[in-house]
Amino acid sequence: MTYSQHIRAVLTLGLPLIGGHLAQFAIGLTDTIMLGWYGAESLAALTLAPAFFFVFFLMGCGFAWAVMPLVAQAAASDDTQTVRRVTRMGLWLSGLYWAAVMPLLWFSGAILLALGQTEALAADAQTYLRIAGFGMLPALLVMVLKSYLAALERTRVVLLVTVLAAIANGMGNYALIFGNWGAPELGIAGAAIAAILSQLTALVAIAVYTQRRMPQHAMFQRFWRADPQMFARVFRLGVPIGLTTLAEVGLFEATAIMMGWLGTVPLAAHGIALQTASATFMVHLGFGNVATIRAGNALGRNDPEHLARGARTVLGLSLAMSLMTITLFLTLPHLLVSAFIDPADPARDAIVATGVTLLAVAALFQLVDGAQVVALGILRGMQDTRVPMIMAIAAYWGVGIPASYVFGFVLGGEAVGIWLGLVFGLTLAALAMLWRFWGQSLPGMRGQNAGHLAPATDPH
Repeated sequence: MTYSQHIRAVLTLGLPLIGGHLAQFAIGLTDTIMLGWYGAESLAALTLAPAFFFVFFLMGCGFAWAVMPLVAQAAASDDTQTVRRVTRMGLWLSGLYWAAVMPLLWFSGAILLALGQTEALAADAQTYLRIAGFGMLPALLVMVLKSYLAALERTRVVLLVTVLAAIANGMGNYALIFGNWGAPELGIAGAAIAAILSQLTALVAIAVYTQRRMPQHAMFQRFWRADPQMFARVFRLGVPIGLTTLAEVGLFEATAIMMGWLGTVPLAAHGIALQTASATFMVHLGFGNVATIRAGNALGRNDPEHLARGARTVLGLSLAMSLMTITLFLTLPHLLVSAFIDPADPARDAIVATGVTLLAVAALFQLVDGAQVVALGILRGMQDTRVPMIMAIAAYWGVGIPASYVFGFVLGGEAVGIWLGLVFGLTLAALAMLWRFWGQSLPGMRGQNAGHLAPATDPH
């Protein structure tokens, strides 16, 4: 394939995935905007509670993301049985994981108090998490089925299901946060109930699609039958992916906790700036998913040159997106931040001023944030997850979090200093992941191919 063919293939596969990630992001964005209009205290609690929720949710998504490269590799060799076995065990592992972490969500108030949050913030956050925790199970199952369908290059249905969930969440928020359409006014608890409704909507829709449009996989027949061999395979691949994700998410959530130490205004500004930066990250995440799928296919065909050219294409598209985002953040920060706050809120000016400054720092890490998530996607497609996990933990926790604390509190940089620590951690991660692929994994794959060819070409 030429580079233009690679670009067309990446965009054909990737644009629905990017749209799906943006629709998923819109769910959190809707919560942030509506509770921002409901009150600054609720917005601060919402910044804290989903941060806690997503630490555990995204770690659990490691099993879903393990399904993607395994299904892509099996699909490249037309192995229908392995496709079914991988996906089923991904669903099993996701359900077991949810049962293990639900108690932590139920008693989250005590954990947040121990992390230095105020009693009011911890109580509001626990109210949200006790309700939203029950929605984690359908959300994790949806992620597995999305990964399965995306690996089979059925990305349009992934987009449509996520859009449907976003619409359900928006309507639920409008009714239950403010008490519209005859519903009770529940504030932050209403946002949690709306999240459950949207996740159940998505699960029903994607399960029905899988059953009706993919009958050859018989996904839900004899679902209770154990498959120890494939269970172990998905587990071995999924745990490092989950821990890698936990390391990255933990970096951002540690900054949210540090912001909570500074007060409600910095925490609210952090939530707004992070939501804005996360919108552009969804594009890079979509490219990372494409990289995983296409790398898995290349691995199934044992084609390192196709893999290398595809990797250059995805990284180039991610770079172009980063440059556009940097321009946007530096030219229109006030417009982006002020959209989240009620004009009548007395804390509006202080929140906007801090948020504008944080967006300028966010522009600094756009390049490296996109590069590291795409590089991780390629490595996952090659089923190279253990060493990247170690690299991620070292970069995010060994460098990023300590740097945020030093810049924010020791050197007195406060909110801006905390975000500068993010830049350090993400930069180191990007450099490490790119070196791992170009310097280790890809040359190793080429070396294996050369070894296979040696007996046929050796004159002796």
